[in-house]
Amino acid sequence: MGNFRLVRYDERGCGMSDWDVGDLSAARWAADLEAVVDEAGGEGKIVLLGISQGAAPAIELAARHPERVSHLVLYGGYSQGWMIQGDEGDRRRYAAMIELVEHGWGGANPVFRQLFTSRFIPGGTDEQLEWFNELCRKTTSAKNAARLLQTRAHVDVRGLLGELRVPTLVIHARNDEVIPLGAGKILASEIPGAQFLELDSANHILLEIEQAWRRFCEVVLDFTGVAAAAAPADAAAFAALSPREREVLQLLTEGLANAEIAQRLGISEKTVRNHVSKVFDKLGVWTRAQAIVFARDRGFR
Repeated sequence: MGNFRLVRYDERGCGMSDWDVGDLSAARWAADLEAVVDEAGGEGKIVLLGISQGAAPAIELAARHPERVSHLVLYGGYSQGWMIQGDEGDRRRYAAMIELVEHGWGGANPVFRQLFTSRFIPGGTDEQLEWFNELCRKTTSAKNAARLLQTRAHVDVRGLLGELRVPTLVIHARNDEVIPLGAGKILASEIPGAQFLELDSANHILLEIEQAWRRFCEVVLDFTGVAAAAAPADAAAFAALSPREREVLQLLTEGLANAEIAQRLGISEKTVRNHVSKVFDKLGVWTRAQAIVFARDRGFR
């Protein structure tokens, strides 16, 4: 697929990186996304991936410019914010969270940010939560974080769902604490012809070690045609692997982490990391998920 391009619009809700932004409205999100797509150029259609609040601008772009979108994938998304669809209790809890974020987001103590982040990856390790907390602190200010949450609460693109005329895949984690499963089911039921996949996970942000993440990758590649476009076999790539690298790749496809691979093979974790890096180079991939999909699509044994 020579014209295949993926445009991803994610949880931060802005396609731009400027902290000092006067307008953080949902309309601005849509304009930013369209600007990113325009800047990416090219004449082929795009595969549009909208994650969480990024689903709203992705839906807007696909509804307004179906000629530019080959496939729409929505993960953990919703069509209406809590101030519109939630009950009184939901609205009060959300308002309290915004207040806490505004006054505690940028502090050295991560407790206020963790109120936000722990709901995104309840299955995460302490190290992952610490990394996510620090990422949040570095990527936006307390003022902007509160404003973005306020905007999220008032998102409303539900009226556009019935207008969508592009192939759409809706994916949602079954026990998502941030965006309940019902929000994903609304998207799937109100978008004409949409496919729906429910993942066995409680994480709003899927973790690499989860079976749900591997399932997500497989289904998205299949839905967008990338898996079908791949060569059925690539013996040359696998032939370039050493016997040890083949062992490491096999264990990667079983979902083992580096520490588990090290224990299984009786080598150090550092040595495993070196082998994984070489496997990536030889297969032409950048992540564990890509290596797993590459191997499975080509019948690696």
